Amino acid sequence: MATAAAPRWTYLGLAIALFGIPAMTTLHRVLAPDPAATNGIVARELAILAITALLLWIVTTREKLPLSSIGLRFDRVGRSLAWAVAVAAACLAAAVACLAIYGAMGVHYGEGQSISRALPVTTLAVVRAGISEEVLYRGYAIERLQSLTGSKWIAVAISLPLFAAFHFRQGLAGVVIALVLGAILTAFYLWKRDLLANMVGHFLVDFIPNVLLVGLGLVK
Repeated sequence: MATAAAPRWTYLGLAIALFGIPAMTTLHRVLAPDPAATNGIVARELAILAITALLLWIVTTREKLPLSSIGLRFDRVGRSLAWAVAVAAACLAAAVACLAIYGAMGVHYGEGQSISRALPVTTLAVVRAGISEEVLYRGYAIERLQSLTGSKWIAVAISLPLFAAFHFRQGLAGVVIALVLGAILTAFYLWKRDLLANMVGHFLVDFIPNVLLVGLGLVK
């Protein structure tokens, strides 16, 4: 729980956690001459990692709390990695089910704008997603909103829809998938409070279809 001496830092942290990624992606779209250019995408991903680092700095130096206050600990790495595989499997199964439903309905799913398909850039993006989206929307947002409101359900009702909404570039279908997978990741976090497992699981969910299978030539 955040200390009473630093509520303003907690509010700033929540602003970063809930709106930092949409702000960076919006700036990228507005300022980049070509949103699909590699340099611009790399700059966007590094900027999101930078605000993630800023948030961790707020936790440790302004709120004066340990990283375990947002579920991040490294004293049980093996267990966290095992749970990460289980979480990734559940998310991938849910994603496949959603895509099958979309296919049956004739609904298109995909980026609303062109993106780089260079594997190094995609790898950077999925690493960033696993780290930043879990730190911001699961670890920090849920813990601090629950601390401020006294309700984990209010915390989820605020953080989960906002997490799904920032995937709007993938269209409504993308938002729905983000909501479903985000709900699985959120449920796991509430159960285990293991942010490392969430981060690795989220990374695997993005890495397997977007980098591994593409690199093997199994998907385009």
